[in-house]
Formats: sequence, C-alpha cells, structure tokens
Amino acid sequence: MSPSERLAALGLTLPDVPAAAGAYVPAVQHGDLVITTGQLPFVDGTLPLTGLVGVDVTATQATALTRQAALNAVAAAAALLGDIDRIARVLSVTGHIACGPDFTGHSAVLDGASTLIVDIFGDTGRHVRTNVGTARLPLNSPVEVSIVATTTA
Repeated sequence: MSPSERLAALGLTLPDVPAAAGAYVPAVQHGDLVITTGQLPFVDGTLPLTGLVGVDVTATQATALTRQAALNAVAAAAALLGDIDRIARVLSVTGHIACGPDFTGHSAVLDGASTLIVDIFGDTGRHVRTNVGTARLPLNSPVEVSIVATTTA
C-alpha cells in the first residue's frame, strides 16, 4: 500500500499546514532530504491541551498529542512535495516534551509519533529518534515533533 492508501485506511486526512509563527518555513527540501520544523499538535488551528506533561497533561494525553504533531509534520513535508506519496522514507523523528522535573516517560510519549509514522509508511517509516525533555515549548504546548525524510525523484 502507498502512504496515501494507508492514511485513508487509518481514517486520517492530512491537516492544513499552519503558517509559520516566525521567520521560518514549515519544511525545506535539500536534494532528496526533507526536514520539517517542529510541529505542535494543532487540531483545526488550536492546541487541544497546554501545560507540562506529568503536571497538567497526562502521559496518555501527551502520547495522543505526539501522534497529532507527527501527523502535522507529515502534512508539512507532503505539502512541500505536493503529495504524501513522494515521501520515500522517514529517517528520523525528534520530539520535545515539555514536562515537570520528575517526569521520565519521554520515550513512551514519543511512541505516539513513532507508531503513527510506521502506520502510515510501513517499513519505510521505521526511523531513528531523539526525545528531549524541556521546561516549556511555544504557546505552552506539551509536545513538539519534527521529522527528516527522503523523497522520491
């Protein structure tokens, strides 16, 4: 199955890519690499939850938010390329988790993003990843996700 067929089978559609909130673009292409900026878990232009994971937001809620942020990152890459099926492979996922000082479940939270990527791209979605805990994220978002992918010719 192609990524667009998998996306449809999951009952998902790519959301509109929000305009950049600063002096940057949502995604860039260099050669066959596509790199997205960190995407927040916007749904219809709003953040469903705000605050710190482990304080204001549960780990389960944050896992769902990383899934949405990853979908937004895929949408940014697909919009740049003109078609999700032009994404050949996802190489890397980076997740930032805004959390309280005692929170240690970063990997489990970022599994929401990783699982979605593999669900959409199959084996070509298996990737390396980095997860980072931080004190705060833009707009008080609990999570932020970016991807690095390759494109077809």
